[in-house]
Amino acid sequence: MADKNPRKNLIKALTSGGDENSNKRRKLTAENPDATLIEHLDDLRSVLVKSILVFAAFFILIFTTIQFWFPYLTKGHELIVRGPFEVIRFYLRTSGAMGIGLSLPFICYYLWQFMSPGLVEKETKFIKSYFPFMMFLFLLGISFGYFVVHPISYYFLIQMGEQNFDVLVTADEYMSFLLMTTMPFGLIFQLPIVVLFLHYIELLDSTIMKNIRLYVYFGLLVITALIAPPDFFTHIITVSPMIVLYEISIYIVKIRERRRRRKEEKETVLYETEQKEEQTEVNDKK
Repeated sequence: MADKNPRKNLIKALTSGGDENSNKRRKLTAENPDATLIEHLDDLRSVLVKSILVFAAFFILIFTTIQFWFPYLTKGHELIVRGPFEVIRFYLRTSGAMGIGLSLPFICYYLWQFMSPGLVEKETKFIKSYFPFMMFLFLLGISFGYFVVHPISYYFLIQMGEQNFDVLVTADEYMSFLLMTTMPFGLIFQLPIVVLFLHYIELLDSTIMKNIRLYVYFGLLVITALIAPPDFFTHIITVSPMIVLYEISIYIVKIRERRRRRKEEKETVLYETEQKEEQTEVNDKK
């Protein structure tokens, strides 16, 4: 006898996929990507749990070894704290930021496991091919912010402040400034990957990129104004690698287009040769 409660029927349909005998948990694969809503949520929960555990492990590791990392973070600058809670806040923010950075490759891998069954072969091939390059660009962006943008902008702002004030920098303010001048560049340096992906799925080509170049530059200037310290010199330092990355992206897309044209030309020549050979065989038989 059917259950008259529509809510129970809906839950049963979601959990069993309409089949009362399909209560056994199925592992999703590229060949069998179909699953019920509850199965997808269960997979997502597994991704979240594993990501949280990895982050917690790195967080505890950094927090317990904070004395080792402290000189690399402060770079010898004299910092002050205004109370015991600020010390804890500084250690927590430091451990959290470094924990996220170190656990990011693992989190990306878990997300890849979750999403790969639902991706088409073209998207899967692209992500597999460019994932190492993606991580390299992220680390390169962080390094650029840490070794270039942060010291130059920090020195410039401190020198400007010392002209009229006694500058005292708190540990909490310094950490905020350090994160603001490093973490965003890890994402900004993903620009070539985004452009290549849009080109790979045939939404973007070198001609379009050249036509919208000025609009992209304006957008990069806006992004720079939002993430960089408020001085013109730092803005120039920040926006310059973005423009270089965009130009490199155009060059890479042009190379891919050239290779694609050569491949199509070879296939065309091969096809025409085969057609001529078939026609010759037909004529010989006649």
